[in-house]
Amino acid sequence: MSSLLNEKLDVLNVGLDSFADTINHTGGTAHQVDWQPPAAGDRALGFNLAKTINNEKIDAANKIAFDRYLSSQPIATGIATAKEAIKGLGERQLLHSGPPITWEKMAAPVKGAVVGAILYEGWADTPEKAFELAATDEISYAPCHHFNAVGPMAGLISPSMPVWIIKDDVHGGETYSNFNEGLGKVLRYGAYNDEVLNRLHLIADTLAPVLTRTLEQTGPIDLKPIIAQALHMGDEVHNRNVAASSLFLKKIAPAMNRSGSNSDNIATTLEYMANNDLFFLNLGMPACKTMLNAAHGVEGSTMATVMARNGVEFGIRISGLGDQWFTAPVTPAKGLFFSGYTQDDAAPDLGDSAITETAGLGGFAMAAAPAIVQFIGGTSDMARQATEEMIPISLGRNPAFTLPTLNFAGSPAGIDIRKVVDTGTAPFINTGIAHKEAGVGQIGAGITRAPMECFIKAMDAYCERYV
Repeated sequence: MSSLLNEKLDVLNVGLDSFADTINHTGGTAHQVDWQPPAAGDRALGFNLAKTINNEKIDAANKIAFDRYLSSQPIATGIATAKEAIKGLGERQLLHSGPPITWEKMAAPVKGAVVGAILYEGWADTPEKAFELAATDEISYAPCHHFNAVGPMAGLISPSMPVWIIKDDVHGGETYSNFNEGLGKVLRYGAYNDEVLNRLHLIADTLAPVLTRTLEQTGPIDLKPIIAQALHMGDEVHNRNVAASSLFLKKIAPAMNRSGSNSDNIATTLEYMANNDLFFLNLGMPACKTMLNAAHGVEGSTMATVMARNGVEFGIRISGLGDQWFTAPVTPAKGLFFSGYTQDDAAPDLGDSAITETAGLGGFAMAAAPAIVQFIGGTSDMARQATEEMIPISLGRNPAFTLPTLNFAGSPAGIDIRKVVDTGTAPFINTGIAHKEAGVGQIGAGITRAPMECFIKAMDAYCERYV
């Protein structure tokens, strides 16, 4: 003890920061360890959590789920209206992003998107009448995820909208998503003026028919190679889809010219796609949903297969816990705003696009897209650090999605709720930001994290069922 007191101290401090400050001020060196008790200090859950760590039965279940995710092959096979493609969709039913929610509780941007969808369908002829109709029993609402669909931001899919049909070439099953509208005043951000509605009709009347004939020429298009190449070209396939959209356009353009479509319609479609760097997002999202559907429903697995937000709640689903949602209040993303807007104008986070992070893309693949930080705020080092921070909460790496800035290591994937709760590290998400009022649209982009409360609730339910 006497020799220790006579030496210069070099200490790892796991306590309060002030303990480290005292050592540093008296000539020693203290390294602060960012640590907190597992399970947010919940003693009972902490003990149950400990029983799941290094549990051979759980690890075996997670290997099955993760292997199914890795082996899934999402392919784009066609386009149809939602009512034609999505089994069980009601005549006047609207699909929204995130966990279930009623009209009364919806965030303003989602209400705005609902109004736009009602006007688009012709169920009302003025916004005022659409707002009135939306609050009645004539319109029903359900999460996109309940129908194997995904939609960015508000997530609105209505019966007449064209949707992409994505199939799993290995495990079977289909997933769906609407078409991407681009940036600015768009339905998914809660805008519903004539510009928005005209664009939706352009998609349905021109783009969808042209692209349907194009896919008849190309045959099914494998989406994983496009995602993999885009990661090597600076995309993370959530907020940045510049490369993926270009690669997809390059792949289909020759077939589009041979499709037999009207030449003016082909020109309009090519121009639309060339001017929309986010076009591939609505293909990448259902591709991710397809891969995660393959992993869902594995008895005993602790792998998260859904993360989604509706503007009020953040919800997750777990492979071994069926289709139960575990939710917590959602918070606004922090980021950069378009001129004239501030954090005070921001709506709480919303959208199904966190399916990309759930599948190892987006925030989990930020290291591939250092340029994204110019759009969401931060530094290029932050992009790499975000990916590295996700490694300890993941079941493994995806060898199909390699990241050049990490020496071509695979993107971390397979969020393990045990590891999230044990480490206190919540999944990292990058996202667009909508205005808190209906009708305004996008005002910026930023970063956020999934609420830890979701994972604690899921871990509680898991332990009650399995431990």
